[in-house]
Amino acid sequence: MNDMTTLPTTAAGLWLADFASALESQDIDAAVELFAPESYWRDLVSFTWNIRTQEGPAAIREMLEARLADVKPSNFQIEGEPSESGGVIDAWFTFETGVARGRGHLRLLDNGKVWTLLTTMTELKGFEERKNERRIMGAEHGVQAGRKTWLERRKDEEARLGYEEQPYVVIIGGGQGGIALGARLRRLGVPTIIVEKNEKPGDSWRKRYKSLCLHDPVWYDHLPYMPFPDDWPVFAPKDKLGDWLEMYTKVMELNYWGSTVAKKCSFDEATQTWNVVVERQGKEVVLRPTQLVFALGVSGYPNTPKIPGAETFLGEQQHSSQHPGPEAYTGKKCVVLGSNNSAHDICAALWEYGADVTMIQRSSTHIAPSDSLMELALGGLYSEKAVQSGIDHHKADLIFASVPYAIMHTFHIPAYDAMKQRDADLYSRLEKAGFMLDFGVDGSGLFMKYLRRGSGYYIDVGASELVANGSIKLKSGVNIDHINPRSVTLSDGTELPADLLVYATGYGSMNGWLADLISPEVADQVGKCWGLGSDTPKDPGPWEGEPRNMWKPTNVKNLWIHGGNLHQSRHYSQFLSLQLKARYEHIPTPVYKLQPSYHKR
Repeated sequence: MNDMTTLPTTAAGLWLADFASALESQDIDAAVELFAPESYWRDLVSFTWNIRTQEGPAAIREMLEARLADVKPSNFQIEGEPSESGGVIDAWFTFETGVARGRGHLRLLDNGKVWTLLTTMTELKGFEERKNERRIMGAEHGVQAGRKTWLERRKDEEARLGYEEQPYVVIIGGGQGGIALGARLRRLGVPTIIVEKNEKPGDSWRKRYKSLCLHDPVWYDHLPYMPFPDDWPVFAPKDKLGDWLEMYTKVMELNYWGSTVAKKCSFDEATQTWNVVVERQGKEVVLRPTQLVFALGVSGYPNTPKIPGAETFLGEQQHSSQHPGPEAYTGKKCVVLGSNNSAHDICAALWEYGADVTMIQRSSTHIAPSDSLMELALGGLYSEKAVQSGIDHHKADLIFASVPYAIMHTFHIPAYDAMKQRDADLYSRLEKAGFMLDFGVDGSGLFMKYLRRGSGYYIDVGASELVANGSIKLKSGVNIDHINPRSVTLSDGTELPADLLVYATGYGSMNGWLADLISPEVADQVGKCWGLGSDTPKDPGPWEGEPRNMWKPTNVKNLWIHGGNLHQSRHYSQFLSLQLKARYEHIPTPVYKLQPSYHKR
């Protein structure tokens, strides 16, 4: 291997050629020798039929010994121009396996060894999406007796699927996750029904509290195939996003069963299919898909605390997911239990409408001012500047995916160190007001908190100033001890008068849905969803290296979990859809190392 005095393109090309030669000749020793002692190979389906990170040469060797002969990798080619920064070369490449095509990324150190390697499946050979030169004609030229129009064929499909014909996949949950996956499967020709309890696509957003807007920027939030228009707001209001999801569902021709409630699911061992009992338009329908996907968001049921005296309260009390908005509470005494995104948004909206509002902060919260988050943490990948420099959301998704979770916090810590300096005045004033701040146990900030526990932060779009200046009253380091008819008594003995009590107390694990719809035993077999096993607050060890049970095979046959924010719903729906398509087409999918289930619900 040449040293790093050669151009990045030459160095990366030589490494990739050596790697390809080793793999194609089945020389595992030679392949492993190309990795640094601290190295990571993250694979999204292409080698493992799983989503796994091999950490270190020994784990890489073990994976290759199990999978190399079957995968048959070939045709590795550098894509674009590699770059160098700080002694590390970044390079993109394409490759093939026996059944698929893929795209990858590598980080090459100045000793000629690879530090991180990403391999991803992009399409299955012979089962590509019907796009570009493979798109359908639409118009059928010539003469045809009994010709049916597109609309007639579409209505026939809607009438048959689920009744005369069974879908291969049923997705329970018709929010952005279910819709994104449904769009991928539609493009791949996999018969799919999306089951959603709300009437229309987008209703899960429309029904949230009035002031809700996305806290993530537009460049981060595109859906598959159809990006938002170039004048779309940076932070979309909830109802605008709801309308987009409704439009998207229609034009992508998804089989979306709104106003349909999933009642019970069971797996039939004899037929190797699921029985999914739903209630649609007042009638019971039994769907019999082969694959069942739960796409019910990033969490489970609302966590509503059981507090003594709640039944005696004469005012209104509600979980944040049921909060209707601030209009009815002008001049009222409002208490909001919680201090993360929803709590801040609801407190700010109540204050704007003239309510007397108090936030109860039980534990420390990470505050990330939106402008700083955009500039310091997201801007390099998801911003107008990134797009102008050639990084669209497709490329940004892969750059983000190329960073192994084991070292991701080290990439984030500098951004949040800079945020501490940039926003020092706000943080100082918040602490003076009594607000308990944190930046995560290791200083890695918002996104690592999100990945590890899905909570514990607020993206500040204005409410923090109201807390700092006292407009939103604050009681921190306490909880509600008991509830009285017209007030709440806190754990420090303080009594707060209350006309409204909002529980902004988060949600449970998403496999709580499995316990109710399938069985507690199946939920426990799947185990806890989300989190990395980082052994940090609310993310118990051992280390697992990937989000638990997300977008990949679980320990229950033909049962899948899909969810996350808009970025994750878009990005990981690609890999889940390819796993499902391969099974639909009877392509062998030997899964390398199912993730163990260490934690139950």
